[in-house]
Amino acid sequence: MDREKLNRLQEKYGKGHGGELYDPRFKRVADKIFSKGGTRMAPYAGVPTLLDAPYRPVDGADPQVDDLQVALIGMPMDLGVTNRPGSRFGPRAIRSIERIGPYNHVLDCAPVFDLKVADIGDVPFESRYRLEQSHDNIEAFISKIIAKGVAPLSVGGDHSISHPILKAVGKEQPVGMIHIDAHCDTGGAFDGTKFHHGGPFRNAVLDGVLDPSRTIQIGIRGAADYLWEFSYESGMTVIHAEEIPHIGIKGLIAKALEVVGDGPTYLSFDVDSLDPAFAPGTGTPEVGGFTTREVLELIRGLKGVNLVGGDVVEVAPQYDATTNTAHAGAQVLFEILSLMVFSPSIGKS
Repeated sequence: MDREKLNRLQEKYGKGHGGELYDPRFKRVADKIFSKGGTRMAPYAGVPTLLDAPYRPVDGADPQVDDLQVALIGMPMDLGVTNRPGSRFGPRAIRSIERIGPYNHVLDCAPVFDLKVADIGDVPFESRYRLEQSHDNIEAFISKIIAKGVAPLSVGGDHSISHPILKAVGKEQPVGMIHIDAHCDTGGAFDGTKFHHGGPFRNAVLDGVLDPSRTIQIGIRGAADYLWEFSYESGMTVIHAEEIPHIGIKGLIAKALEVVGDGPTYLSFDVDSLDPAFAPGTGTPEVGGFTTREVLELIRGLKGVNLVGGDVVEVAPQYDATTNTAHAGAQVLFEILSLMVFSPSIGKS
């Protein structure tokens, strides 16, 4: 080894602590994390929050979030499942995951620091038994957040939560959507109700809050495919999992950007889009899905999309002894928040 180089490295790095960094990209994060003495909070210490964001409990009737750009919100409700229940525990499981962020090395941002963001707790549900009332509670709460000019980033719960969120987000102008999932979730009424996790996006289109011509659904597969006629009839772009190896991740990114354009866009991520080998803890697993690395590459490629909101849904931790599913959900949540750093709409409404 070059002795002169070694001397320079020893002089620069031999006496300080791990938080003393010189590259501005890294220093701006380290200076917020490390104390002057070189300590930082242990990832397993403190009260767990979504992405370790500051905790801001709010009054559900009048949430004071005016100073925020993004609100992280838990939605522990799974009354709309058609198979295995348990995603009501998803927000708590994702909050308990440690060591997500703070730096996104691919997008070169530290979203919890680059945005004014807080975990504002869970939607205040009036009943743990009534699905339609729970949807009304979600819509009312998200509407109040949006009225403050704040973008909602939600954690479910089952995928039926996306319908009332979209009713709030798309109330003034229908939004486009990037939907990553094993299922299109555009089915009709089952067992006497249209409010379930298999139909939120049909409902949203028919309510006039989701623009199907600006909607792309990615990763679709499984035995329920015959139920998704509405996706094609309404004009959504559907990419099946079997097509992905031929299209490639770069091709998927290009297609998604083409479909949504520069208009307001919502991003909905169902953890069952991942193969059960990577995310077994979900209610309707389907083999043949994405790897975690593929999903991260896909989402990171969406930098610059005009995001106005998003969600991560269907984490059901009791089916996953390893916590891998919650870990994947938390990482995707972090990636969506990272995209919001670059969204033209965040903090400008």
